[in-house]
Amino acid sequence: MLIADCGLLIEGRDRGSERMFRRFTAVMVMSVVGGAAIAENWPGFRGPNGDGISREPVVPLTWSATDSVMWATELPGAGNSSPIVWGDRVFVTAALDGGKERSLYCFNRETGRLIWGRALEYEGTEPTHETNPYAAATPVTDGERVYVWYGSGGMAAFDMEGNELWQFDGGEVKHIWGNGSSPILFEDQVIQYIGPGEVSTLVALNKVTGALIWRRDIPESRNRYTTEGDQAQWFGTWATPIVVENEGRPELVFPVSYSVRGFNPRTGVELWRCGGLSGLAYASVSVDGGMAAAMSGFTGPAIGLRLPGAGDGGDVTESHRLWGHERNEQRIGSGVAYRGHLYVTNANGVAQCIEMASGREVWKERLTTAECWGSMVLAAGRLYVTDTAGVTHVIAASTKFERLAENRLGEGEQTRSTAAFSDGQVFIRTYEKLYCIGTRLR
Repeated sequence: MLIADCGLLIEGRDRGSERMFRRFTAVMVMSVVGGAAIAENWPGFRGPNGDGISREPVVPLTWSATDSVMWATELPGAGNSSPIVWGDRVFVTAALDGGKERSLYCFNRETGRLIWGRALEYEGTEPTHETNPYAAATPVTDGERVYVWYGSGGMAAFDMEGNELWQFDGGEVKHIWGNGSSPILFEDQVIQYIGPGEVSTLVALNKVTGALIWRRDIPESRNRYTTEGDQAQWFGTWATPIVVENEGRPELVFPVSYSVRGFNPRTGVELWRCGGLSGLAYASVSVDGGMAAAMSGFTGPAIGLRLPGAGDGGDVTESHRLWGHERNEQRIGSGVAYRGHLYVTNANGVAQCIEMASGREVWKERLTTAECWGSMVLAAGRLYVTDTAGVTHVIAASTKFERLAENRLGEGEQTRSTAAFSDGQVFIRTYEKLYCIGTRLR
């Protein structure tokens, strides 16, 4: 594979001088009139901790294509990946020429102007679905480097000025629906699920060198199918793993075919597994208060479980599973676990609130007639989710359903992405544009 320059450096360095990064979280504390507020970076898929929860105290509630939009920049290609934000820079991926060119772009946060773009040229054949362009994985950054996964094209790392630092070839990813898992950071590692396909494995790479630290195969999610009559049964996971603290130890929690797994993120050793899922997993696991909820795709089962303690391991299905729902709505986007409840929007535009401990449905309401692939985000005490027509729906994070706003962007714009929230602003990518909404707090 070849990394080529697809954009010019059109302005000088503009990184902030003060940066911190510790286990996904990058926080700058500032003083504002009336008290202190938090301004966060949004370094990866679903935010600082990968759980869809923002600590921003103030974000816009309402906007339109003309109201509160600071800038809207044309994107050269489509993608289902989400934008990420660090300091004065916004990063997003896009795919061109049927996936033969897969690019990472860096934009100026204040103006939306392109700073640089880098493209990977891939000449191989990689299947995907028409609803899943070849820019599915969201990049991740620690403020020094940006890491991006290009499916069969492999992984690459760049410094903040767009200089390529290393590449890693994880093998071909071949599935009729493409891929969707995004890289995450943990300590000195960048962790990536490579699959689904004939290759199905978790890898941890050294952030600085790209050297392989550990590898864990997930054979259950390899690309295979059985037939029952004329119906094909496909297998795979498109979810992004998360790292949580469980009884003082870090655990990488990841839904794969048929089970949720817990791994030691430092070694890749499996700690536990809890069964109950189908052969398809799209959404990341949601964790709150020592409990987790995991959801199958394609109307398959959902389960709740207690996270196993340090003394528990192996198959904990019988001892730790709290509940199971055998058949559900199609679920693609991930939910938010908050105050003992799971909030999730199904692909058909129907939102649900589910009690984490019991699986009891608290409410179920239709948000939109459009499909909804985006994941929920909790910001300023409210829940945000964007449907495929570019409308962001805002509801109360409450056990009583309350619709707060419906915010529409350009007419006819399509998106299957999840919004990013940083320093009082919202960033949304559609297939056509990258939007910055609202003014910065500092």
